[in-house]
Amino acid sequence: MAFPEDVLTEDEHVVLHLHPHWKAVVRPVLVLVLAVAAVVAGWILLPDGDAATIALYVLAGLAVLLVLWLGLWPFLVWRSTHYLFTNERVLLQEGVLSRDRRDIPLTRINDHAMSQRFVERLLGCGTLTIESAGERGQSVLTDVPHVDKVQTKLYELVEAHHDKHSLGDGEMRDILADMREGKPLRDPSA
Repeated sequence: MAFPEDVLTEDEHVVLHLHPHWKAVVRPVLVLVLAVAAVVAGWILLPDGDAATIALYVLAGLAVLLVLWLGLWPFLVWRSTHYLFTNERVLLQEGVLSRDRRDIPLTRINDHAMSQRFVERLLGCGTLTIESAGERGQSVLTDVPHVDKVQTKLYELVEAHHDKHSLGDGEMRDILADMREGKPLRDPSA
């Protein structure tokens, strides 16, 4: 369930690797605790006899089904959802049995916004919406831990990527001056 490093390019490195906020696993843990409590209560409270044994097996079977459906599956979904921020792009990956991945190059990010409801502010999470140029438009990342810091880091990544791949005013003046003097063009990154 770890994010494969082989999807990164040669010069790319991970800046942030996040899963949705831990609040997503509260319900699965509660389901597990309640299922175990129900089976233990049935074992203690049901009288001895064949009917009670059958009832206990039915209760245990239902508990196992509920734990798998409402406990294990949401945990696996949480664990297999990745929000990856690199120096080149944002990668969003989800899926337990099948997998969906979306890459948003930093050059395509037009806007990003965060929102937090009151409870999310208390828990330290929120929703990050990334608007990009392209067919799909917006990507909504829910339950992002420390969403305010993540949004700030995303802003820094976009700005650093833009600065790295564009000429500054001074560099442009130097190139224009060289062109006026008839000097050959030089590589500004050199």
